[in-house]
Amino acid sequence: FMDGKKYYDNNVDIDTEVTTTSSRAQKNQKLYKEVSNLDLKEFDLYSNVSVIGENTDNISLDEIKDILKDETILVSIAPGKTLAWLGEKFGKAVKIVRTMPNTPAMVGEGMTAACPNEHITTEELEYVKKILGSFSLVEVVPEKLMDTVTAVSGSSPAYVYMFIEAMADAAVLGGMPRPQAYNFAAQAVLGSAKTVLETGMHPGALKDMVCSPGGTTIEAVRTLEALGFRSSIIEAMKVCEEKSKTM
Repeated sequence: FMDGKKYYDNNVDIDTEVTTTSSRAQKNQKLYKEVSNLDLKEFDLYSNVSVIGENTDNISLDEIKDILKDETILVSIAPGKTLAWLGEKFGKAVKIVRTMPNTPAMVGEGMTAACPNEHITTEELEYVKKILGSFSLVEVVPEKLMDTVTAVSGSSPAYVYMFIEAMADAAVLGGMPRPQAYNFAAQAVLGSAKTVLETGMHPGALKDMVCSPGGTTIEAVRTLEALGFRSSIIEAMKVCEEKSKTM
């Protein structure tokens, strides 16, 4: 029922606008609480928001459907579980927001997609967005894109971590100490992502700014293209998306 045994602290003031990395991270630390061996029926079903976790099944939903208050908003982070599937399990009108967060939420830099069902009002959606926005950027998307979201942001931190690890390995091969190699590689990825978000420039244009004629970067880019760098990412994301549709 609760993914990772974590829940939202209802005492946190979600009306505070969170705009910076550090403030989002601080808010996230207050927002998350560890819960061990939580009994489903002891979960705070009288709160405004409850979370349906990744391993949701018929049994866990059966345990709460009869004691769920009409005004409770269910926020689902269960991959592949549609709004229709979830609604059917309750057998009554239930307020549901389907979401797909990602692991960078741990440091206040997550990316979350949100998709409400027809029972969610505009005000309720804004309320949920404020909660999600305390640890991530939030975009409302149509449900047909949720499997694509799984591939592009839900699962993609794993691809990025592999990329950072590979760059660090190459730096170690070149003689750099491993802790320093991780710092260089991770900061390069962080800075590059921030540049895309804050300048609004096309990633291709930013890439071209680094590639001087006959230089080291364009030589590296040529090798990446020859080895199928882009196509391997695209193909991996497509199988990720298709897998999400079957869950």
